[in-house]
Amino acid sequence: MDAALRSPVPAALGGRLATFGAVRGAAARFDAGVSPFGGLPVEASGADWADLAALSGPGRAVVRVAEGEDPPRVPRGWALEREFPGVQMDGRAVPGAPDPGAVELGPADRPAMAALAERTRPGPWLPRTAELGRFVGIRSGGVLVAMAGERMRIGPAGAGGATEISAVCTDPAFRGRGLARRLVDAVVAGIVARGERPVLHASALNDGAIRLYTAMGFTVARPMRFDQIRTPPG
Repeated sequence: MDAALRSPVPAALGGRLATFGAVRGAAARFDAGVSPFGGLPVEASGADWADLAALSGPGRAVVRVAEGEDPPRVPRGWALEREFPGVQMDGRAVPGAPDPGAVELGPADRPAMAALAERTRPGPWLPRTAELGRFVGIRSGGVLVAMAGERMRIGPAGAGGATEISAVCTDPAFRGRGLARRLVDAVVAGIVARGERPVLHASALNDGAIRLYTAMGFTVARPMRFDQIRTPPG
């Protein structure tokens, strides 16, 4: 499992999320309406880069997700457009807890989920992101003010698998009330109930988020990169 988590996109799209993207050789790319993420082996070969270019199309942006402390050295013709250092955090010691105030979010909630993501910018949110897994939220006065959910599902379902927690966000007017922690606990509880390992990613520069997750019992497992690169023009 740890090997798959070093480059989670190929592991996710080569398994339980196969319908949300494509795999070619050791490269993988989510469909454009789902996520901007693509993946290569940590030590990628020229053939791996060529496969990712073929999956993405000429002149297209893709966010490469992989373990590392430094930006990738892209081949000739590629462009490194935005550098983003992150960390991957392991929640195998976090039991989680269902939250009676959290509601399950479904297709009817997607406009509200997109609006909250637009206000808070928790990370990439595209028209089909909500299809990737279970999402829960908290409403105030009928308005969705906080949410969290699942994104990449890595490895087998149940024991031996892992699920990534993502889209953790709270409306600015409702921050400081512990809503994010409650929702992460609720998502963790669902993942643990399936026998899987919870994982999440955070910006390496977001000390507040890392402190929150550490206080919950998550541990930093490895440095990660979320760098935006662009394929060679056609």
